[in-house]
Amino acid sequence: MTNLEERIQAALSEDDEAFLRRLQTERGLFTQIGEIFKGPMRWWTVAVNVFVVIATAVGVWAVVRMLGAEDTRGLILWAAAGWAAWTLQITLKQWLWDRMNMLGILRELKRIELRLVRLEDRRV
Repeated sequence: MTNLEERIQAALSEDDEAFLRRLQTERGLFTQIGEIFKGPMRWWTVAVNVFVVIATAVGVWAVVRMLGAEDTRGLILWAAAGWAAWTLQITLKQWLWDRMNMLGILRELKRIELRLVRLEDRRV
């Protein structure tokens, strides 16, 4: 290991180093999805996915009931329930995708931080 690499590693905390090691390779979609199930937010991610499944089931059920409604009032109420369930599902999925996006941004910020440390090292 060169002197420069030793100084860079000394400048970065252990958490930063572990984070950078995890992010060295390009990740596919399924790898990125898997990463949202790690870290301190993993239980929130699991809970949100459970709610997505529930909202999907409620939405399908409401649409089926809407199609079988015998009066206009029932049709409107089941359509509203289906719309609310699908809107909830979309909102929860958006949270999950935003979380994936945030992790990608953190990855790039860590790369920039590493480059800045290297530039700072060159000046010394």
